[in-house]
Amino acid sequence: MELDGQLILVDKALEWTSFDVVNKLRYALKVKKIGHAGTLDPLATGLLLVGVGKYTKKLGELQGLDKTYEGEFEIGKTTPSFDLETEFDSETDVSHITEDQMHSAAKQLSGDIEQTPPTYSAIRVGGERAYKAAREKRDIKLQPRSVTIHEFAITGIEGSVVAFRIRCSKGTYIRSMASDFGKELGVGAYLKRLRRTSVGDYHVKDAFPVEYWVDKFKVS
Repeated sequence: MELDGQLILVDKALEWTSFDVVNKLRYALKVKKIGHAGTLDPLATGLLLVGVGKYTKKLGELQGLDKTYEGEFEIGKTTPSFDLETEFDSETDVSHITEDQMHSAAKQLSGDIEQTPPTYSAIRVGGERAYKAAREKRDIKLQPRSVTIHEFAITGIEGSVVAFRIRCSKGTYIRSMASDFGKELGVGAYLKRLRRTSVGDYHVKDAFPVEYWVDKFKVS
């Protein structure tokens, strides 16, 4: 199959960076022009759209598509990165939090909202990545941005762990959703697990691990 002009649907594995996936495919398939349509954090799994050759020109359009995520928040604990990249820095009793309060918090965070990105993110502030300053314990201030949460559904509750499905616009940080969810409840929260299930009409059920694509398009 001709590689040039192909869109590859990758089911990204845990702890791989999006760059790792693109780099692996670049060298294994011996292609020069290759890129992805929207970063997935190393601690997230799921759909990563990778364009090869001529298709790289279309990646900008794909980046603007709505995305759907499934995962889990844990309330009552927080971390500086809003996920498990960093150690816990607070713990609060959550025994008084009701399911109705959780559903109410999800409703408050639906629709058009203002969201501040995590300090542990790749956004550039003064020419450097925000996460670099955050890891060096330097204070940085990120500006809130407007995003749209088309759906924020709580799909299960087990103790302090809240399963969710979120469909959102470009630029939404699910880690920030976790933090804001915890703030709405007054007990804090962090992102425990995350999987991207769709980008526009593309779905993870049609995606395969990077190893599959390496074998399929293997160049001798």
